[in-house]
Amino acid sequence: MTGPTQPPDRPAAGRRRLTYAVLLCLAGAGLALWASTRSWSVELTVRPAPLPPVRDARSGAALLPWLPALALVTLAGGGAVLATRGRLRRLLGVLLGLLGLAVAAGGGYGLVTDIDGVVSRQWPALCLLGGLLAAAGGGWTALRGGGWPAMGARYERPALTSPPSAPPEAGPAGPMAGRRTTEAWDALDRGEDPTTG
Repeated sequence: MTGPTQPPDRPAAGRRRLTYAVLLCLAGAGLALWASTRSWSVELTVRPAPLPPVRDARSGAALLPWLPALALVTLAGGGAVLATRGRLRRLLGVLLGLLGLAVAAGGGYGLVTDIDGVVSRQWPALCLLGGLLAAAGGGWTALRGGGWPAMGARYERPALTSPPSAPPEAGPAGPMAGRRTTEAWDALDRGEDPTTG
């Protein structure tokens, strides 16, 4: 006979889910950013002999200038998930989901559009995959991220429940007992050692 099952450790599970969502956003946006800087097409222009042909390589950023910018914003937003909490984190998740879908749309456009020259379809496909990963991380954050722990929450100062008490009075200690701080500084200005005497 087995005993009752223990409830899962909620703070640890929340941290784990937060980590997975952030990694999805960062990995997807990073992959899309990298894929958008690769050569999506190469066009050769033939010149009269003996001149070699001119090779014109165009990256995804050259074809869709907004694509790396959106991927970079998604990358920054993935890191911002760590610093937010509650409703703001869920709103950020919605924004990341939309940004990820826009990046995926750019990759999909690169897959289906007719680009001049020799076309490399793997880079738009990776951009599409990266956008979908980032959108999944953003969507998960939007749906479940409100209850996840915030970055550094365990290091925050607890709220005071009673008014602060007056600091304890310092008793006499050492050779400077009874001297005021300004007198000690004045003694230093005159070149005297305030610790003697």
